Amino acid sequence: MKILVTGGAGYIGSHLVDKLLAAGEEVCVVDNLTTGNIENIKHNLSNPRFQFTNDSVLNETLMERLIKESDVIYHLAAAVGVKHIVDDPLTSIKTNVKGTDIVLDLAHRYWKKTLIASTSEIYGKSNQIPFDEHKTERVLGSTKIDRWAYSTSKAIDEHLAFAYSKKGLPVVIVRYFNSYGPRIDEGGYGTVVARFIKQALKGKPITVHGDGKQTRCFTYVDDTVRGTISACTTNDAEGDVYNIGSNQETSIYQLAELIKELTGSSSEITQSSYESYYGKGFEDTVKRVPSIVSAKKKLRFEAKVSLQEGLKRTIEWCKENYSY
Repeated sequence: MKILVTGGAGYIGSHLVDKLLAAGEEVCVVDNLTTGNIENIKHNLSNPRFQFTNDSVLNETLMERLIKESDVIYHLAAAVGVKHIVDDPLTSIKTNVKGTDIVLDLAHRYWKKTLIASTSEIYGKSNQIPFDEHKTERVLGSTKIDRWAYSTSKAIDEHLAFAYSKKGLPVVIVRYFNSYGPRIDEGGYGTVVARFIKQALKGKPITVHGDGKQTRCFTYVDDTVRGTISACTTNDAEGDVYNIGSNQETSIYQLAELIKELTGSSSEITQSSYESYYGKGFEDTVKRVPSIVSAKKKLRFEAKVSLQEGLKRTIEWCKENYSY
């Protein structure tokens, strides 16, 4: 089977590529390396079942050829990372919405099964915990606040996917919850984990934005990828959306303490305002916890790697690969 992975040089995408190749699949990656990194896929470049194209999903001529030649599409290409979104909301919106529109239109034209990667940012500031894929109401801030551009653009992606699903396209959506692991970097997924580990290993202050009481459910990348593949390969999962994440809730301050402990760092944990990093008017979510009922029932998926174990693996990888 030939599989197209958009954004396959990115953090999650590259791990997905590794798993697909290990399963004997033929994999084609298209990535413009804006947030992806050639180092993430360098070990696969000599594999005869692997093909890499350094280009954008906005190149419709290229995408038509690649999609026509593929059997399945994993669409992970997107502008990611809150800081990146805040700094350049226009490019983020165009990349996420137009890119997904091109992929879905061509997938429908050539009738290719497609997985769309979405985000827990979809839920915004909702206080209906845990976040249920269909019951939780989306609550966002003002459209003048750039932070919500990512959530809005990914929501449009989901609406497009469901619209094509009604036309018969076999498509499924996954919403990722704070994935982390080897290959994380401060410019994309796993930003807070990457930043805390870097600060701890360098002996610099571990900087917590806000009061540190905001909670997240950190999901090790192996679990993220396993859930992604389960969603795409479970036939009766089509036409729906699934939360892919751990439901182990951890505050940002607790995360900082755990990383300090696991690195044996002498760093102090400090606090700073959101505005000092993201700019004036930034808004954050207080809690982000997924309901995992649908994923367990339909996909037979549940995150397995504990935060402590996942962080140990991630810290070791960072020590070996980054010259802090």
